[in-house]
Amino acid sequence: MVSRKTNESMRLIVATFVGVVFGFFIGVSFPTFSLTKLNLSSSTLTTTDFKYTKHTKLSPSSSTHVQHPIGNNGTSANVTLKKIWVSSNPRGAERLPPGIVRAESDLYLRRLWGKPSEDLTSTPKYLVTFTVGYDQRKNIDAAVKKFSGNFTILLFHYDGRTTEWDEFEWSKQAIHVSVRRQTKWWYAKRFLHPDIVAPYDYIFIWDEDLGVEHFKAEKYIKLVRKHGLEISQPGLEPNKTLTWQMTRRRRDLEVHKETEEKPGRCNHPHLPPCAAFVEIMAPVFSRDAWRCVWHMIQNDLVHGWGLDFALRKCVEPAHERIGVIDSQWIVHQSVPSLRNQGEAQDGKTAWQGVRERCKKEWIIFQKRLSRAERAYFKQVNSTSH
Repeated sequence: MVSRKTNESMRLIVATFVGVVFGFFIGVSFPTFSLTKLNLSSSTLTTTDFKYTKHTKLSPSSSTHVQHPIGNNGTSANVTLKKIWVSSNPRGAERLPPGIVRAESDLYLRRLWGKPSEDLTSTPKYLVTFTVGYDQRKNIDAAVKKFSGNFTILLFHYDGRTTEWDEFEWSKQAIHVSVRRQTKWWYAKRFLHPDIVAPYDYIFIWDEDLGVEHFKAEKYIKLVRKHGLEISQPGLEPNKTLTWQMTRRRRDLEVHKETEEKPGRCNHPHLPPCAAFVEIMAPVFSRDAWRCVWHMIQNDLVHGWGLDFALRKCVEPAHERIGVIDSQWIVHQSVPSLRNQGEAQDGKTAWQGVRERCKKEWIIFQKRLSRAERAYFKQVNSTSH
């Protein structure tokens, strides 16, 4: 009997041990078993708790291992999430694969329907902008008609009136930007970034008071290319408002790049205003020249006075790459429309206040440019010794 009780005790111990082990394995395998059998949709299992670690720079080979709750066979799986960091990408886009980065844009109009690849029936090669008020609509209408379908038309409205321009058929295809009481250089700095106007070979940034009876845009472009000009303007028909001899139309020339000025105005025959000089009323920039000029435009100096004397810094050699097209000429009508957008203050009329600020901005720009150049050369000299 003692032997029988001993055997029964051993069997009980063994059975208990086997039951515990079997239960353990059942418990461990139960979640996988139940999910597989119930065939739950993956949408109910997509919530995963990821910890985000802020980083400032990663190498292209950086990666993070994350355990995803469901593998292809219904089991847990380790997934490697590679991190992207491409230092050659534009600033702020380093985390994107280069193949998706689009650093440049355009001003081409797109449809709201159909295939994107079929949106554009034409891609204009040139851009012309006018800063306008509605009172000058007839003058602008005449000017726009001098530009072919090869040009994108962009109007900057300083008087806030845009819908009225739809009386002109071309206006319905033009781009209109309306901000009250601003100058064309204010608009240019904010809406003509080089990466936005990159598709255009040449950019015209013109005033509204230009007579264009003797001007043809396509012929102008041909002459610009022929003479290798990066910055140019049409010749001005001489009148009482002509300020500089450089921009005066020469009747016997196709193009000129230098002139003789009044005594004391020119420090060197290759420097403004005797050469490497155009005025800011009707400048035309190549794509490359505009990229430099845009960066030189000051954010707070809106009238652009003094800019024409500094344009030469954006092309080399400036006295050969900046010129005036004489055979395609215009008339400066000197309509003081923008000056009247000012406000009378301290006993000064609206136009007097605007004129005074123009002169102040010229002085400020000259000082800034001079200080910046001195600081640069000082740094270069200190590092070279």
